Amino acid sequence: MSPRPMARPGGRSARVQEAVHTAVRELESEVGRDALTVPLIAARAGVTPSTIYRRWGDLREVLSDVAVERLRPEAPPADHGDLATDLTTWAEHFLDEMTSPPGRAYLRDALLGDPDGTNAGQCSAYAADQVDVILARATERGERAPDVETVIDHVVSPMMYRILFRPSPLDAAYAHRLVAGLLDVARPASPQVDGEEAGEGAAPRGAGRP
Repeated sequence: MSPRPMARPGGRSARVQEAVHTAVRELESEVGRDALTVPLIAARAGVTPSTIYRRWGDLREVLSDVAVERLRPEAPPADHGDLATDLTTWAEHFLDEMTSPPGRAYLRDALLGDPDGTNAGQCSAYAADQVDVILARATERGERAPDVETVIDHVVSPMMYRILFRPSPLDAAYAHRLVAGLLDVARPASPQVDGEEAGEGAAPRGAGRP
């Protein structure tokens, strides 16, 4: 399966959205993000400022809409043949993307211009859909796999918390530890015989009793 696409408007609304998004991307590279204004974006997009205000509300919400689109995964996660490798590779890539300067800027814009939580929910859905692809493949191969929410709780959420609130450097080893910890928790315990439960070399039950 592939990630669920974000619903896009059709007709003139879609053309306006595409023109405004393109204008924002071009102007960011030409004059910098801090110089962006609604009139400047409108002029480049070939629409009136009132069109932008009516559709988005203000500059912050325009930038949030653009950021959510830029955070959309371009392809399903790669299939490396086993759950551990697939999930580790995806987590490493996700962390690298989100901690890059553009990734951090897109996250900030997506959340700051999101009064009702819609954009945050869409960004969360992107990650959940990618994880779902990985877990579905593992299940088809006969591997034991955790559910999506467990992966979100143990891998995605810790990474996002650190990215947003503790902006210290994070490396691939951090992503690897999160995935390894998740899979250790999800791995079923090995059955043990009575002697193993008592410990190696322990006396049989009842030994030494009067």
